[in-house]
Amino acid sequence: MNFDFDDDHRELQRAARALLDDRCTLRDVRSVFEGPAPFDADLWDAGAAMGWMGLAVPEADGGLGLGYLELCLVAEELGRALAPIPLSSSVYLGIEALLLAGSPDQRARYLPRLAAGELIATLAVQERRDRVAGFDLQTRFEDGRLHGVKAPVPDGECAGLAVVVANGGSTLALVELDGEGVRREPLASLDPSRSLARLHFDGAAAEVLGADGDGRHLLDRLYDRAAVLFAFEQLGGAQRCLDLAVGYAKERYTFGRPIGSYQAVKHKLADVFVAVELARSNAYYGAWALSTGSDELAIAACLARISATEAFQAAAEEGLHVHGGIGFTWEHDAHLFLRRARLLAVELGAARRWKRTLVHRLAARP
Repeated sequence: MNFDFDDDHRELQRAARALLDDRCTLRDVRSVFEGPAPFDADLWDAGAAMGWMGLAVPEADGGLGLGYLELCLVAEELGRALAPIPLSSSVYLGIEALLLAGSPDQRARYLPRLAAGELIATLAVQERRDRVAGFDLQTRFEDGRLHGVKAPVPDGECAGLAVVVANGGSTLALVELDGEGVRREPLASLDPSRSLARLHFDGAAAEVLGADGDGRHLLDRLYDRAAVLFAFEQLGGAQRCLDLAVGYAKERYTFGRPIGSYQAVKHKLADVFVAVELARSNAYYGAWALSTGSDELAIAACLARISATEAFQAAAEEGLHVHGGIGFTWEHDAHLFLRRARLLAVELGAARRWKRTLVHRLAARP
């Protein structure tokens, strides 16, 4: 069992970082954050040219056929850069849903376009902003038509394809969002560099993804895979927050000493360092389980999700505190990381949901 990455993996990671350092500075993130566009289309095209969307898609389906280890490392760089593109919705959720349960015809129709970045996908689960989705869902799929409302839907403003959880969670329906019977409504987002939307389905043409009645099982499997990939994005964001805070603590002086020399600051940063390293260990464990198809993924995904969520939130909060008063201002970038940390923390359900799932899965072990 090898938990590390080889030289080829690291070279791919360096290439992704070089592109993002050049094309996705925090000023670029802020321009999407404060502008009308739902994502950075130029960065999306540059990522597509690098093959990011098709890294884990088999060559037979139009992808590069590499694997999840490569995708994990790209995800870490996207998180480090706060990349304002819908890769998590389209790749971690949309493409993975099709790889899990798509028929040969569905795979042939959608995967090559998704892998090339020509089409963006998303997953629509929640129906109310004030409630994390359980399975009391009202959206109905019957006779090839979809009826209901989903909100908030990450990247629903720009996606062309959605996997919709319907019939109380028992059905996953595949629907093209540019067809008749679909209406989009942009929603305010805590992190405007990642858009949200409300999707209205009024008899929209749809088709079942996977076996009808198997939706809950498929969604659990999809979340486990996505949790590992999200964990790498969160890990990248957490490490960047820590790096920025340490750099500032070394250069900012008060009473003739760098603020990093004071125990109150030093201990904060040490605690964040421990949280980030714990998240890294669990993310690597998850990457191994995901890439090998191990049964350990059920446990590893929970551990990766929980520790990465806690690490990114802690790093973003403490990073803002270390920057002092300037960190609280609109002009400073610290709040961009805090907003992204908050958004990613709930996108697959909160950490407490994953903790309950972890307990149940451990208790069910023979």
